[in-house]
Amino acid sequence: MLQFRALNEDLQKVAITELGERPSRISDDLHALRSWIEKQPHLKARTDDQFLIQFLRGCKYSLEKAKQKLDVFYAMKTKCGELFRITDVDSAVFRKFHHTGTLVSLPIPLNDSGPRIIFYRCNYGAQDFTVEQVSQYITALHEIAMVSDPYACIHGISYILDFSKLTLQHAMLLTPTHLKKFVQFFENTLPMRIKSFTVINLSPAAEYLQRLVFPYFPEKIRNRIFICGRNFNDISSAVPRKYLPQEYGGENGSLAQLVEDNNKIWDQHRDFFRENAYYGTNERLRLGKILDFGGELGVAGGSFRKLDVD
Repeated sequence: MLQFRALNEDLQKVAITELGERPSRISDDLHALRSWIEKQPHLKARTDDQFLIQFLRGCKYSLEKAKQKLDVFYAMKTKCGELFRITDVDSAVFRKFHHTGTLVSLPIPLNDSGPRIIFYRCNYGAQDFTVEQVSQYITALHEIAMVSDPYACIHGISYILDFSKLTLQHAMLLTPTHLKKFVQFFENTLPMRIKSFTVINLSPAAEYLQRLVFPYFPEKIRNRIFICGRNFNDISSAVPRKYLPQEYGGENGSLAQLVEDNNKIWDQHRDFFRENAYYGTNERLRLGKILDFGGELGVAGGSFRKLDVD
């Protein structure tokens, strides 16, 4: 018997029309992906239905793409564990960063039934956390969405970024190596659609960061960035004001209260993250050519191709 959350009627229609989901074939599709995993000596991966179905949905039910994305997901977590592998959501550093309220998933999806909105504000001092600590929190938030948020899973994610507090010190912490890994990870491994970035309160430091980051973004992502600058009265053309948090004049929850309430989400998923310690890849056991992390991730000895963001 299949073990994953049922979608409501509207989301199921989107899964069928936009993602190619055929409910009558889900069992066979999951079985095919799980059987492939079990035959890979280098790969230890989760095989529960809820986790695997998102890789199928995120790849529009192309089994080969789902295999590739899942493989690179774990390969990169293993190779770049300091950035993307989180196993302890109870650590003092993790909870301290959580309480900065830097990154918050808002309760009402865009247009009430569309993409999940993730709100970012640089709400911490540059000296307070390392790039690795921030990256682990960001990764964990997206992993939660993968297994528990049907709107993020089916419609994707829309980001609202408030850069008013971003300083040059924050920006200077990001090296080209960091940026390349971030883009590679979020483009090539996460099985959720990136729908848009809306930037508000663009600071001089953020303008510098923008120039630094843009070369690493694929054109499809660049075309989904809407910049309001320091005056975001025109944000409604990208995101209706009501979908902003209360602190920004909207109706989409209070950031302060959401931060407090969301502690229980980490509590509920602490075992999920502890289990991450058991999953990953051993490149010495990979059949065929070793995954090449030196070039563009998503290319492994000629056998892996770059996966497009959808």
